[in-house]
Amino acid sequence: MPEPAPIVSDPRTWAVLAIFGVVYLGMLLGGLPRLRLDRTGVALLGAIGIVAVGELSIEQAAAGVHLPTVLLLFSFMVISAQMRLGGFYAALTRRIVALPLVPSALLGVVIAAAGGLSAVFSNDIVCLAMAPVLVHACLGRRLDPVPFLLALACASNIGSAATLIGNPQNMLIGEVLGLHFGAFLRAAAPPVLASLVLLWWMLHRSVRPMESAVTSVEADSPLFDHWQTFKGLAVATALVAVFLATDWPRDVAALVGAGVLLLSQRFHSSQVMGLIDWELLILFIGLFVVNHALAHTGITAQTVAWLQAQGLHMGEPGPLFGVTLLLSNLVSNVPAVMLLLPVVDGQPAQAAGLTLALVSTLAGNLLIVGSIANLIVVDAARRQGVHIDWKRHARTGVPVTLATLAIAAAWLHL
Repeated sequence: MPEPAPIVSDPRTWAVLAIFGVVYLGMLLGGLPRLRLDRTGVALLGAIGIVAVGELSIEQAAAGVHLPTVLLLFSFMVISAQMRLGGFYAALTRRIVALPLVPSALLGVVIAAAGGLSAVFSNDIVCLAMAPVLVHACLGRRLDPVPFLLALACASNIGSAATLIGNPQNMLIGEVLGLHFGAFLRAAAPPVLASLVLLWWMLHRSVRPMESAVTSVEADSPLFDHWQTFKGLAVATALVAVFLATDWPRDVAALVGAGVLLLSQRFHSSQVMGLIDWELLILFIGLFVVNHALAHTGITAQTVAWLQAQGLHMGEPGPLFGVTLLLSNLVSNVPAVMLLLPVVDGQPAQAAGLTLALVSTLAGNLLIVGSIANLIVVDAARRQGVHIDWKRHARTGVPVTLATLAIAAAWLHL
């Protein structure tokens, strides 16, 4: 006889389920109807609600936050802020677009740069710094900027899947599952590189000159500073070497690197702190508390056991692939990964982590709201007078996502 479905009788458990449902409805909708709340606000209020109903004490709620992930994410935000303040991203973009290349080759360089940078630095920061400069430079060369902007967004998402520091969900996966940095890189690099090549092949025919020149005003960006850029690159390179060659905890090593960069005679710490994505950090903390409360009730374990009794083993590659793809497009990739990590407990960590990382990241290219990087690029284009609506994005995003997921599925199968 299959196990019966979980039965909830405790009123406090019902309260936790209600809070959990409202929070993930907010993740799906991007906020709550008639309330001026975004995903971060919903997650924060959800965590407050969990403590208020008494399911978790303040101490238990704090214990539910995976601090190594939060610290690693914060540290790399500091490093990315250093690179942005040093003018690195803007200067690199100008130099790329100025190269004497035919447009299709230029597109390939943009894709390679965006993918490579996003594997080490935050893909959102890369897009935020590069997109306005890319629009201005393309218009200056009388090139339609839309294919280049779509390439920037898609390549930054794809490239970020290559490492355990490329995006927030990969950091979470790596820290919670205890994955080895080098082993993950060796496993993820082939499908990521193949996907970047495929992205170029799918977009290079859409690159075309504009019939007339269009003037635009370049967005303000920091002047290039050789020393500050060198410091940021040196710290990032040293950290990657530490991750590859030592067992030093990544969060501790990254904190040390961030601390070195904060010791600056030029950039005030408030400038660096002003570029930290505090909302993303609060989103992480809120979701950690809400998910921990649900697990505390026992509902999570009971549900997984019930699904297994029905023959659906969520931790197995096929079901995990499909559910990750579905949830990543419903509630966004970070909440999806948080929901699924407890499900893969007990499964081979490398295989489960690779599946979660590749699928949740590549799925972000499907729709314009699937990734913050997409929204950043579209918003930067709009401010420069270039309109990319959801239909135009979908004409590229949907086939790119399906094709790159096919590559990932074939690689995971092998």
